[in-house]
Amino acid sequence: MPGVPPQQGSPAPAPAAPGPAPAAVAPPRRTAFAEGVDQLRAAATTEPGRLRIIGAVLALLVVAFGAVTAWQATDRAAAADDVLNNSQPLSSAAADIYRSLADANTAASSGFLAGGQETKASRERYERDIRTAAEKLVLAANNSDPDSRSAETITKLNRLLPEYKGLIERARANNRQGYPLGGAYLRYANDTMQTEMLPAAEELYKTENERLRDDYAHATPYPWVAIALGVLALAALAWAQHRTYVHTNRVLNHGLVAATATTTVVLLWLVVGHSVARAGLNDSYDHGVRSLNVLHDARIASLKARGNENLTLVSRGAETVEVGGEFRDKFDVAYQASMKDLAAGLAAAEDLADDEAGERPVQAAAGSMDVWKERHQQARDADDAGDYQAALSKIIGSKDDEPTGECFDNVDHSLETALEHEKLEFEQAAGDGRDAMTGLPTGAAVLAVLGATGAVLGIGRRLSEYR
Repeated sequence: MPGVPPQQGSPAPAPAAPGPAPAAVAPPRRTAFAEGVDQLRAAATTEPGRLRIIGAVLALLVVAFGAVTAWQATDRAAAADDVLNNSQPLSSAAADIYRSLADANTAASSGFLAGGQETKASRERYERDIRTAAEKLVLAANNSDPDSRSAETITKLNRLLPEYKGLIERARANNRQGYPLGGAYLRYANDTMQTEMLPAAEELYKTENERLRDDYAHATPYPWVAIALGVLALAALAWAQHRTYVHTNRVLNHGLVAATATTTVVLLWLVVGHSVARAGLNDSYDHGVRSLNVLHDARIASLKARGNENLTLVSRGAETVEVGGEFRDKFDVAYQASMKDLAAGLAAAEDLADDEAGERPVQAAAGSMDVWKERHQQARDADDAGDYQAALSKIIGSKDDEPTGECFDNVDHSLETALEHEKLEFEQAAGDGRDAMTGLPTGAAVLAVLGATGAVLGIGRRLSEYR
């Protein structure tokens, strides 16, 4: 072939000068989580890898079930212990504060009516009630939160108690000297008690009752989270055993069977133990706390009635209220209202009593209440007829008369007997409920560790077949 002659045109471009090569772009850095996912995905493609994942999941589920069971059982056992040893005793202490204050006020008015003939027993009763109220206030203060409503109420009562005592001593001193000013001091002391101290004590009683109900609300609900985890762990263990049977045609895997057995034991222990505890706590509330509350209210009503009965003679009609278009003695109207509350409380207490030992003192209190009403009416008839001394004898007693004070003491004694019986029933039922969960937190933790170990060993036995 002939050669091609050179062509006219621009010369060819000179070759580029050599230089550094462009840097390679580094791949983006991956997170540890992404790398872990890739490793798991890669492991799941082989049977040994899948077995390792299954073993880890089973162990995690069993341990989580044991941990949650221990936590929820501990929480409910602590609440049940608070019901038995903290909130209910404090509720009773608050009721005792109210009762002691009201009874001290009643004893003071009875001593005032006796004048210079005040008995040593009446004086000692007043002093004992004041000491009891002070002691119960110290107990309540030691077991209340510093910034709570209870602490504020206790502080108020601690401030008012010495003021009340001072008024009573002034009333007693003036009364012994025959000065009418004693009656004014007594009415002022009674007004302090009725309008400030007793409402504060009643508020403390209601606050502690709310605290008791809160403790019951924490102690009785079923531990659904733990139960759900237990069912999930059993389902996972059953699936793993079925998978093992399908792949190996072996009926039992000892490690997985052991894990299933321990998980089943913990789950049954949890459900049965908590059901027994719940039944005991509910029984302690229905046949203990409710009866105690009703009896406390009835006792408070009887104390109010006795105090107002005494003050009816102290005031001698100086204070009146309008009822049905006519003016009546203020304290006698309050007495009638308190007696209605007492009758309603005794009827409710008799309905709640679940045995003869609980019914008998309530019925005795109702009988004494009926006699009290009759004697009180006789005293009112005598007072309305202008025979003040006869009315006074019917109220505080004399050699020839049976006073209403005797009926009040009988009612109070019967209610105290009923309270002791219901308190024992409460303590027994609440104690049974608390004890039903004894050992469950520790047992659940130990069995969960054994179950997780069994699951790992069972899967490890399968892995050994691939080595």
